[in-house]
Amino acid sequence: MQKSYSRLLGIVGKPNTGKSTFFSAATLAPAEIANYPFTTIKPNRGVGYVRTPCVHEEFNVKDTPVNSICLNGVRLIPVEFIDCAGLVPGAWQGRGLGNQFLDEIRKADALIHIVDASGGTDSEGRLCKPGEHDPIEDVKFLEREITMWMANILKRDWPKIARTAESETKDLYLMLEERLSGLAIKRSQIFEAIRKAGLNAEKPTQWSEEEFLKFVDTLRQIAKPMLIAANKIDIPKAEENFERLKKLNYIVVPCCAEAELALRRAAEKQLIDYVPGDCNFKITHPEKLTESQIKALETIREKILLKYGSTGVQESINMAYSKLLNMITVYPVEDLEHLSDHNGRVLPDAYLVPYGTTARQLAYIIHTELGESFIYAVEARERKRVGEDYILKDRDVLSIVSAKKRA
Repeated sequence: MQKSYSRLLGIVGKPNTGKSTFFSAATLAPAEIANYPFTTIKPNRGVGYVRTPCVHEEFNVKDTPVNSICLNGVRLIPVEFIDCAGLVPGAWQGRGLGNQFLDEIRKADALIHIVDASGGTDSEGRLCKPGEHDPIEDVKFLEREITMWMANILKRDWPKIARTAESETKDLYLMLEERLSGLAIKRSQIFEAIRKAGLNAEKPTQWSEEEFLKFVDTLRQIAKPMLIAANKIDIPKAEENFERLKKLNYIVVPCCAEAELALRRAAEKQLIDYVPGDCNFKITHPEKLTESQIKALETIREKILLKYGSTGVQESINMAYSKLLNMITVYPVEDLEHLSDHNGRVLPDAYLVPYGTTARQLAYIIHTELGESFIYAVEARERKRVGEDYILKDRDVLSIVSAKKRA
C-alpha cells in the first residue's frame, strides 16, 4: 500500500446528525483483506473503500486482487477514515469535546461534514422537530470553528512571523509552513491562500485583523476541503433543505446513512446482493427475513435508492477522494502480457494517487529502488513506451521497466 500518497478522510459534524452511523456504514468491510497495513486502527479510525470500475473486464481477464477487493466488476480500494468527536459552538475555545475534535481534524486531508438535512437537531445537537433548525447554520458554524481554531494557532506567533518576513531574514511561506506543520498544511497551499485572498506577502505587518482572518479562512478551504453529506434525506423537510444546501459553495450529496448501514449488514449476512454504492439490491434469501424486514428493505429501495441513485454514503467517499483530493486509480503490473505480478496474480493492486503523478513517481511509491532504477514504463492499452514524466491517467495499467529488472 502506498504510504507517501495516502490520504486521511475526516468525518465531522455536530452530535445527533448521524455521523457515527455514517462512519459505521462506511467502514463495515464487505470482505476481508489479508495483510492490509492498517492492523492497529485506533478506536476512532476505520477502513472504508473508494469504489471504481475494475479494468479486468475491459482487458477480458480474471483478476486476483491483493490490496483491494473486486466485487461484480467493482474495485473497492481501502482508505482510512477518522471519526471526529461531535462538535458544538465554541469548540475552538475548548467547549465540549472541542480540543479532542480539533486534535483529530488536524490529521485529516479532507472532510465529510454530516449535516442533518431534516433540521431535526438544534445547534447543540439536541433533538427537535424536523424543520425547526436551519442546517445552513450548521455549515457556517463548522466553517467558523475550524477557521478560528487555525487562527488561534497562528496568532500567537503572527507578529514575530510578519516582522521577520519583512526584514527578509526568513521566507514568510517557510515560516507559516513550519508553524502549521502539525496541521498537514503545505507551502503551496499557503501560497495559494495568500494569492486568493488578494494579500501582499511582502507586507504582512500591514494586514488588518480582517485580512488576517480572510487569509486563514481561505487557507482552511484549500487545506481542509469539505463536502456536505445531507443526511436523513428520507425525513420530511430534508429534500427542501437539500435544495437550499446545494446553493452553497460545496459539493452536496443526498444521504441516508441508516439505510446504507442496514443494506451493508444485510449483505454481510448474505440476505441481499448489494455492493456499496449500488443503485439497487436483490433479496437472495426472502425466507430468512421477516415481513417487517422485507418491508423496510423495500422502503429503502423506493424512497432512497430509486429516488436518489444511492444511499449517498459511498458516493460521498468517492467524491471526497476524486473531487476534493483529486485522486485517480492506477494499476501497476510487472508482466504486461498477462497483466500480472511476479507471482502470476492478475491486476493485483489498485493504487490511489493524486492527479498529476508521473510514471517515475509511481515507481517510487511502489518501491524506492524501482524509482531510482527507472528506465521507462509501458502503458497497457496502447502498448506504448512512456518516459519518467508521463502523467498518469485514471485507470491506467502500467508496467515499469527498471535497470534492476533488466539485470
